[in-house]
Amino acid sequence: MKGMIPVDQVPVGTKKNGTITKRLIRDKYLYSMLLPVIVFYIVFKYLPMGGEIIAFKDYRFADGLLGSKWAGLKHFELLFESADFWRVLRNTLLLNVYSLVFGFPVPIVLALLLNEVRREWYKRLVQNFLYVPHFISWVVLGGILVAMLSPSTGIVNLLLNKVFGIDPIYFMANSSWWPVMYTLSGIWREAGWGTILYLAAMAAIDTQLYEAAKIDGANKLRQIWHVTLPGIRSTIAILLILRMGSMMDVGLEQTLVLQNSSVLDVADVISTYVYRVGLQNMNYSYTTAIGLFQSIVGLILIISVNRVIKVSGERGLW
Repeated sequence: MKGMIPVDQVPVGTKKNGTITKRLIRDKYLYSMLLPVIVFYIVFKYLPMGGEIIAFKDYRFADGLLGSKWAGLKHFELLFESADFWRVLRNTLLLNVYSLVFGFPVPIVLALLLNEVRREWYKRLVQNFLYVPHFISWVVLGGILVAMLSPSTGIVNLLLNKVFGIDPIYFMANSSWWPVMYTLSGIWREAGWGTILYLAAMAAIDTQLYEAAKIDGANKLRQIWHVTLPGIRSTIAILLILRMGSMMDVGLEQTLVLQNSSVLDVADVISTYVYRVGLQNMNYSYTTAIGLFQSIVGLILIISVNRVIKVSGERGLW
């Protein structure tokens, strides 16, 4: 028709913008469901980033964020010169390494075992028992753990004494045993919940692959090694990248509940150090510098591991 522009002559940007606008109008109700998530991340994740300026100031409540005097890199110099910081950094990294080495594979193993269970009622029962600890507060779980490991009335020490004749062990007051109990308690609470993603990934594996493996004479272990594990490899890679991003962070609640003055040499981590120095002693600039240091190291770890994962042939986060 007269005055119409041929489709192949419409600028690419115009077509793209028009398509996006049409999709937004067509699916406006679906996109509106994203608004709470977007607002959450803006309010609680992005806007607080402006507060990182406190790390470069001598922050005082009376002067406010903008009125406080500039301090430059003073707090970072104090940070790296502090023996306490290097101690809590060492403890944080060690506890995270223990959790990564011993805790990360556990959900994978549990998911592989559950995937082989054919009785649905039994599978659901086991899953419920595995998921329950995730929904219990660390205050409750910590109390249960301390009671079980008590040297006088704890069931663990009673069994060790009756069966093996071992004298009572002060698990929660011993610097050698405390990291072990911390790691095991973390596995106890989160391993079952972590199986959900792996079971979902296994459900997406084509069943014809298992049938082909059976025809080739593969037993269950061979099927798991050559079919199941390759099928969930991308999920493992993504979760590993995300886990590496939190290597500089240890949960405050778990550590506060389980630690005591006898094991502070191994149980005092960055989160408890920040709580004590920042909130209780009101040294906000110093602890903000610690938080910024944590974030930068976490970002470097995510980028590095993501790069390694992509070089190995898997899809990374980006």
